[in-house]
Amino acid sequence: MAATRHKVLITGGSGFVGTWVLRELLRRDAEPVVYDLAANPQRWQRIIGADCEQIRFVPGDLVDRQALGRAMDEHEISHVIHLGALLTPACQQDPWLGCQVNVLGSVAVFEEIRQRSSQIKGFSFASSLAVYGSPADNDQVSDIDDSNAPSFYGAYKRSVELIARQYWKHFQIPSFGLRPHVVYGPERNVGISAGPSLAARAAALGEDFQIGFQGQLGYDYVEDVALAFVRGAFETPRGAVVVDLPSQQACPDDFIRLITEIAPQSAGKITVDGDSLPANTPAKWNLINTVFPDWQFTSLQDGIQKTIEFYRA
Repeated sequence: MAATRHKVLITGGSGFVGTWVLRELLRRDAEPVVYDLAANPQRWQRIIGADCEQIRFVPGDLVDRQALGRAMDEHEISHVIHLGALLTPACQQDPWLGCQVNVLGSVAVFEEIRQRSSQIKGFSFASSLAVYGSPADNDQVSDIDDSNAPSFYGAYKRSVELIARQYWKHFQIPSFGLRPHVVYGPERNVGISAGPSLAARAAALGEDFQIGFQGQLGYDYVEDVALAFVRGAFETPRGAVVVDLPSQQACPDDFIRLITEIAPQSAGKITVDGDSLPANTPAKWNLINTVFPDWQFTSLQDGIQKTIEFYRA
């Protein structure tokens, strides 16, 4: 008897990480259903290829609980991967809207899962290292419960982590939260921290590019991030679990050095300028290996190599 295919709802599936999640789901022969404001067939085609024709798209807003619930019922959803959110600049510009989407929208996802607890078999969601302040800030606190999130976005993500605890405590809804830092790789093209990914693209195409920030940050290759979300949904542990990725530490000069080694013709064409970005560093890491002991990550060199090869193809 053939195994039942997982039917997975992905909020925010039109985004950068969401598209790589779709690719991983299709690789595993799952049936992905994207719930988002708009589809992104061009990005899906570039990353996934012809298999993107298997993606089902449902237009909808996170705060529209009725539409969200209908999507879960009509497509007989068995697993949920919740990525939909407004990012830091939008949350800083309009905290009210950011709260509606990132916090109330997440509560809507939790609540619709609760209403279908016998139907939904696994659930993962996106948090962020933005829940942490800088190392200096975190020296002043003993636990993340007292952490000093540096932005509205970080505060909202932390709120969702706490909400996840309540859904486990009161309703036994298990969840797997993931805190990436800077996600890089093919098709990362929005935000100042997209600079290293765009630099790799420029090197592949023989173009000049300037990375617009300095400072050492943690970087996670996008295929690793996508795999973590999929495994978190398919192998959801008991409890309200939130884990960190290894986030390899690097500065823009490290990217330039590795890009030049892989694409020597780019020497002198990739530069860096701008202010240092703050690093969000936990006082104590809770790495994904605590849940998945076999976890392996893509090295920075291999991630850059894959990004350059993607744009050369």
